[in-house]
Amino acid sequence: MNDIITTMFNKKFLEELFKPQELYSKKALRTVFDRLAHASIMRLNQASMDKLYDLMTMAFKYQVLLCPRAKDILLVSFNHMDAIKDFVKDTPSVLSQVDETYKQLIEMYTPLSSGEFQLIRQTLLIFFQDMHIRVSIFLKDKVQNSNGRFVLPISGPVPHGTHIPGLIRMFSCNGEEVKRLQFRNGGNYTGVLREGSFEMFGERVIKLGTNMYSVSRPVETHMSGTSKNSAQKKSVNTAPNPLAKEELNMLARLMGGMEVQKPGNADSGFRVNLFATDEEEEEALISRPDEFSYDVIKIQATKNQQANAELAKIMGDFTEEASEPCSSSANSKGDDLLAMMDGL
Repeated sequence: MNDIITTMFNKKFLEELFKPQELYSKKALRTVFDRLAHASIMRLNQASMDKLYDLMTMAFKYQVLLCPRAKDILLVSFNHMDAIKDFVKDTPSVLSQVDETYKQLIEMYTPLSSGEFQLIRQTLLIFFQDMHIRVSIFLKDKVQNSNGRFVLPISGPVPHGTHIPGLIRMFSCNGEEVKRLQFRNGGNYTGVLREGSFEMFGERVIKLGTNMYSVSRPVETHMSGTSKNSAQKKSVNTAPNPLAKEELNMLARLMGGMEVQKPGNADSGFRVNLFATDEEEEEALISRPDEFSYDVIKIQATKNQQANAELAKIMGDFTEEASEPCSSSANSKGDDLLAMMDGL
């Protein structure tokens, strides 16, 4: 992270970045992003880089779109900066570069008017307007629809400097209030929060731009087309899948014999071990909870309970050919082939 942040806050790079200029194209932004991501020893393949870029762009689009007011974009940027500063707090040389960037942001953007911030916001939203990439964390939190568009909330605190909607006030030509009308706003709004700090240090108040993975979420064990409530998400289905067991039974019958036994049975047979050694399998069996202990299906390929006359004739032909003089290795291969046919 230090390598990436050092490159990102390089003095010459920031000088070019803060120069008045047109908005970067999508291609130019992707190039800058790729070079920053590979500024360290970390290397990503094309698929991983695509996913990382999509996550970055959609997360930022979500933050810009949900800003209560246009000026809060600067608070979002300060939240980004605060997180970066925390990464390099033990590296003084990099920390000084980050502090210098704080100063440039404050000097350049805090004097702007509300209209200028609104122009910046609209320019950014136009840049992202054709991007509707679905992100799993947004879909789980139900802030993004299946078509990739974000859901705007109709509840929560109103922007700083505004009142809760629901009141219309009428004034005379002299500026005196003459009438009031109330209406239902259709939402569940609360009073405004205090304004966040636009200084280098302070409480930003707004949570947009903070780590969106810091909130604990219930773990889902399967995907479903229907929506689940939070209680259903927290429950984990530990029952064995009967279809999977039937498929194993079918495989056993196709291979010539099937016998369902408890794990403690000492009879030998064809056994599939997914562990590197038998010791690892025994350790896993001991530490495995009882609710996850299922019956073991043993497949014995040497028993042919459903052999038919045609297979017997084919195997007889192999036997006659095997009786002819041949090397020991050929006999061994013939026996192996017979054993394989015997298990079909």
